[in-house]
Amino acid sequence: QVQLVESGGGLVQPGGSLRLSCAASVRPFSFYTTAWYRQAPGKQRDLVAKLTSGGTTNYADSVKGRFSISRDNAKNTVYLQMSSLIPEDTARYYCNVNFRDSPNLNYWGQGTQVTVSS
Repeated sequence: QVQLVESGGGLVQPGGSLRLSCAASVRPFSFYTTAWYRQAPGKQRDLVAKLTSGGTTNYADSVKGRFSISRDNAKNTVYLQMSSLIPEDTARYYCNVNFRDSPNLNYWGQGTQVTVSS
């Protein structure tokens, strides 16, 4: 059974930084597109950042220049480095991996809470 285990969330003050990690059990991890989504209470789940197997990145406009997605294929892990955090970044962040947009090979983590507050 595929597992995605996220870590790194927490409470941070505005202007601070956090790094989220997601370890995935899919194989071969390097073939999968990896992404981070977030969902605030009462809102839909939105894409934050995506990194394809070929290295192409895509970011939501609201996080461009502040967040960076990366991956370590040797560790089967995807990261989200978040800087200059603002209260509007408060949400539950979910890791996603997908193989060639297949609905049958699309997996989610359990989410990790990020709260930006003074």
